[in-house]
Amino acid sequence: MKLLRRSAAALAALAALILTSSLTSAPAQAAPAIYHAGMTWTVLEKGPYEDGTVRVGADSQTNAYTGDTSADTALPLLCLRDWGTGVPTRITPTYYAGWARGTVAATGPIPGLALTSREVADRLCSLWFGSDWRAAEFHDGRYGTDLELSGGWSFWAYGYVPDNQRFWVAINDQPANPWT
Repeated sequence: MKLLRRSAAALAALAALILTSSLTSAPAQAAPAIYHAGMTWTVLEKGPYEDGTVRVGADSQTNAYTGDTSADTALPLLCLRDWGTGVPTRITPTYYAGWARGTVAATGPIPGLALTSREVADRLCSLWFGSDWRAAEFHDGRYGTDLELSGGWSFWAYGYVPDNQRFWVAINDQPANPWT
């Protein structure tokens, strides 16, 4: 029931964001909006021994430099709650498959056009799952002796996200977000 209330609240917030942006947009005679592609990831593998972990990341469709999916597409947003958890014994974090120190989950489908900034993406994750959730980011995977190093391209985390699904994922050092 709590999840349903959060989902309804998130949808209402998304509708408000879209309505607000349409009310503040330029007059009808202005040039049409230019859609920017955003980067997407997918589930790469489930955890060993069904321990509740999942590895999400880039595949052959992903373009981390300019985006791979038109912003007028509605996809779930990948969210992360980094609660500082240690690495499960069966996972060895590397640069290309780090440990995100927490849990991932996916929202319902959200048009990339509604993701107008990283702050909006973070806020939508908070609305869906709670105040300590934010949008997952390309570099969230950690590795090294004390997880002091940041990697990229994929990461492990606890959680469940559906197979055969693409997700919006933020990237902080490339113009591959729908809002870039």
